[in-house]
Amino acid sequence: MTATHKRSTVSPLRDFVQSEAAGGIVLMVASALALIVANSPWAEIYFHTLHAVTGPVIAPAHGAMTVHLWINDALMAVFFLLVGLEIKGEFSSGRLTTWEQRRLPVLAAVAGMAVPAIFYLGITASTPGLSNGWAIPAATDIAFAMGLLAILGRRAPASLKLLLVTIAIVDDMGAVAIIALVYTAHLDVPSLGAAALVLAAMFALARFHVERLTPYLLLAALLWYFVFLSGVHATIAGVAAAMAIPDAPRHRLEAVLNPLVAFLIVPLFGFANAGVSLGGMSPAILLAPLPLGIALGLFVGKQIGIFGSIWLAAKTRFAAKPAGTSWIQVYGMALLAGIGFTMSLFIGGLAFPGRPELIDEVKIGVLAGSLLSALAGYLVLRTSGRGASA
Repeated sequence: MTATHKRSTVSPLRDFVQSEAAGGIVLMVASALALIVANSPWAEIYFHTLHAVTGPVIAPAHGAMTVHLWINDALMAVFFLLVGLEIKGEFSSGRLTTWEQRRLPVLAAVAGMAVPAIFYLGITASTPGLSNGWAIPAATDIAFAMGLLAILGRRAPASLKLLLVTIAIVDDMGAVAIIALVYTAHLDVPSLGAAALVLAAMFALARFHVERLTPYLLLAALLWYFVFLSGVHATIAGVAAAMAIPDAPRHRLEAVLNPLVAFLIVPLFGFANAGVSLGGMSPAILLAPLPLGIALGLFVGKQIGIFGSIWLAAKTRFAAKPAGTSWIQVYGMALLAGIGFTMSLFIGGLAFPGRPELIDEVKIGVLAGSLLSALAGYLVLRTSGRGASA
């Protein structure tokens, strides 16, 4: 493999790691600020602004557009567009192009989603109405995790960072499939048909080697509109659009979206969704089935699923652990994968629509599990000795 080819396949992922790391730090600040504001004299303004009606009724099932709806259903579609572009890039020319490269991250990601879900279902089984939240602790927040790895610097080897990124990419694929298949309302078939036609038009543009971004972006906006009407969650439009964009425009679009998503969209989502009023709550709320199931799913389930699967893969020679890493560093990485913040909060909103009291419990469980995972993972890696340079 030539040096030029190496740069073309590795550099985009390295750039993504760097942007996610810096964006993760901004996300931490935005989320902490949301918690502070939600428990301050400005709390009423904060919650009123989020639910303020700002636009027309686009889809009757959703009602009038609010600030919160624009952020979660429109801006997050842009986030999922970037996720789709990254997935496509890694499978076409990145670290997931061959089965040998895919084996370890796919195994770790699947186990890292399944075990937390099992923990959640086991803890919430005796409480009716909570089973729909099984996917909440299954997701990993790559921005938050990479932010902590950036703070750790050279104590986290480059191979460890890249494994976490590839696990998170496969994890995102699973989350997208779950959202599409599990958290989809009654379908509006004509709207879904219109969305399919728009997507077909995007693939036709690619087939005729159209490399201008504008037609793809206009059709992607139209695709979002029809998917929003259809009952499938609108963010799926972002992933679908990404699959239709050819490589030449993909690289340009990724360069534009990376900073926009990392420094604006994801922090804004964190600020809009992390705020929970703790007034009147006692520490006992952490032992309620819903927050406890989420917290233990993230903190215990993730580390068991990811570390256990990597250890088993190495022992059976199915796949080797990352080069230049110790088992304690792999364990620290598995702990960081329990930070489920952005995607967990997002799925929580889909799992319990119209149930604000459960959404607050979701936030508490996600915050508790993510905080425990972040602190434990940071301490393990901080004390594990220096790794290879990034």
